[in-house]
Amino acid sequence: MRLTKRKINIMAKFLDIINSDHPTLVDFSAEWCGPCKMMAPILKELSNDIGNKATILKVDVDKNPDTASAYHIQGVPTLILFKSGKVKWRQSGVVPVNHLKQIIEQNL
Repeated sequence: MRLTKRKINIMAKFLDIINSDHPTLVDFSAEWCGPCKMMAPILKELSNDIGNKATILKVDVDKNPDTASAYHIQGVPTLILFKSGKVKWRQSGVVPVNHLKQIIEQNL
């Protein structure tokens, strides 16, 4: 697959964000996925709870198949916590807000 300039720019921005020393939680999801829809209010609550302690990104695997493939996403939702470009934590399925908050707090 040939990467367009826009896709390269999006991937570069994504890499800039996950390579920072600021924790970044990435939610790999899909529009059609029921459990992914359940994660939306959980991530909103998490965002309210943690403020600017971490960045939360949502990546649609259908719109960004190259990114999903690069991180071996085989099921959605899959959540990955990055810090300084390294995977600090990874889990598939619906994850409670208190568990996500704890994982982020451990990686500040």
